[in-house]
Amino acid sequence: MVAKNLEQNLARKSDELGRLWYKFSRNKLSVLGLIIVLLIIISAILAPYIVPYPKHYGAFVDFKHVSLPPGGEYWFGTDQFGRDIFSRTIYALRGALVIGIGVIGLAAPIGVVLGLIAGYYANTWRETLIMRIVDIFLSLPPLVLALVASSVVKPTLFNSMMAICLAWWAWYARITYGMASSLRNEFYIQSAKLIGASPWHILIKELLPNCLNTILTKMTLDMGWVILIGASLSFVGLGEQPPKPALGTMVADGARYLPHMWWLTIFPAVAIMFIVLSFNLLGDGIGDMLGVEEV
Repeated sequence: MVAKNLEQNLARKSDELGRLWYKFSRNKLSVLGLIIVLLIIISAILAPYIVPYPKHYGAFVDFKHVSLPPGGEYWFGTDQFGRDIFSRTIYALRGALVIGIGVIGLAAPIGVVLGLIAGYYANTWRETLIMRIVDIFLSLPPLVLALVASSVVKPTLFNSMMAICLAWWAWYARITYGMASSLRNEFYIQSAKLIGASPWHILIKELLPNCLNTILTKMTLDMGWVILIGASLSFVGLGEQPPKPALGTMVADGARYLPHMWWLTIFPAVAIMFIVLSFNLLGDGIGDMLGVEEV
């Protein structure tokens, strides 16, 4: 009997996953976005094994191959130190993904928990305190707030990630607060209260599952924008520091040699464009799959 029930549960989950994938695969652009995202992740993880010049990741000089245009040996050309732009761009994807995953992984839980508390305890001091703080953070553009926060600490990958997280958590608090406020008076919430469920049980077991679809869609859409903000910080020298490659730093360094050495800027900029575009396409597909109309 136990084995039969387990088999039935697995069959139901398999059917549900099949329906979700069918809905996702109907959007061909979202499938393309998923493929590009997977390629970016695989390339970042396997960078030491797939790039032609792994030593060009850090401090390396090759004066014999300085400032070469794109060609057979160097697909993206070389920089002013003779380093392969293709190898450094692939390595830079690591830092970009670390920023995206780190910021979303920190900002989303903080914002969601605070948004749930504010929405559940509507018309109380908890809601007033949390949402007024949220309003303060939302009143400042994320890039400006991240620039200000990064400028007062040592420029590193971790500090730039924390600065973006400081500017990003409030968006999750706001969107979760709106959903929790509309759900707090539903019958199943009132029923949970009547049977003596604790507030944390209601928040985690009742409210949160009904907000997850929208939150997951927003997390996917935000990945590209967080990486873009991270590239903007490194562009002005507030991100990961040389000789380690960062997409924004590579664009900034190459801009000094435009238009003659255009490949120094174009290829890292195109990499940023593909990252943002692919995550946006993937987020749209996940939103359609989960039935989220707008985030």
